[in-house]
Amino acid sequence: MLNLVYNEWIKIFKRAGSYVMIGLIILGVIGSGALTKYYEGKLDKGTQRDWKAEVTAEIKADEQQLKEMLATAASAKKFYEKNIEINKYRLAHNMAPSDQSSGFSFINDNTMFISFVGLFTIIIAAGIVASEFSWGTIKLLLIRPLKRSKILLSKYITVIVFGIFMLAILFVTSAIVGFILFGSGSGDNVHLAYTNGHVVEQNMLWYLIKTYLLSSIDVIMLITMAFMISAVFRNSSLAIGISVFLLLMGGNITQLLAAKFEWAKFILFANTNLMQYFDGIPLVEGMTLGFSIITLLVYFIIFIVLAFGVFMKRDVAA
Repeated sequence: MLNLVYNEWIKIFKRAGSYVMIGLIILGVIGSGALTKYYEGKLDKGTQRDWKAEVTAEIKADEQQLKEMLATAASAKKFYEKNIEINKYRLAHNMAPSDQSSGFSFINDNTMFISFVGLFTIIIAAGIVASEFSWGTIKLLLIRPLKRSKILLSKYITVIVFGIFMLAILFVTSAIVGFILFGSGSGDNVHLAYTNGHVVEQNMLWYLIKTYLLSSIDVIMLITMAFMISAVFRNSSLAIGISVFLLLMGGNITQLLAAKFEWAKFILFANTNLMQYFDGIPLVEGMTLGFSIITLLVYFIIFIVLAFGVFMKRDVAA
């Protein structure tokens, strides 16, 4: 199995596009750091801020927004409620919000690039099976004395490892660039998380590691779906198109449905963001971490059964 995975890994890195993907992630992080440093350098650091007055004004503005909102705007209400509670906690515990970036905050800001990691890994997952059919090399694989399931499993493991590898590159590059440009910050490095209606202080490093690890769940589910479409339909364009559309729009569509229908909690994208249970509010009232894990497992099993079931029975002799 290790040899098969290694061979698939070599195939990925024989393509120039794989290095382009890695390069784009690194360049994106460096560019983000340079722009942040440039704009922060233009700020007038000599001006004394009355942060308590600013936070108090923000609380009043958010409370006014809550009063004026429609009853159907549930997700927006939750957002403002979270902001209000965190700002009240800051005032109560004399914790001023930082107006300057640190290495830790920079790593947190770069979670926006996780979508690009998902996009690039989807491209790999969508083509790793379908390309074998389009190039005709699948017959060369299947005439070897190996089970079809073993061949397909090696491909799946490879794309999962590639996705985790890309996330690790994003995290490490963000840490290196962030700490070089912004240092370690004030030293407290505490993140205020909003969990179960309460504000909780969390160690910033642990929070970042948890964020990236839980974000990998979202990436893995999209990879698995793209892999399944590739194996079932033997069409990389279809797999990329559907998966990228769902990557970009799946969450937004689910949020709209969740505002009106309770059954939206059974949709895949209502459950992929597990951070909602550690720093936020569940998309649909009554959802729990256990419920989301079970739902994700059900989707995962469906994707894997379809991919392996169709691949094992397909006639590729022609």
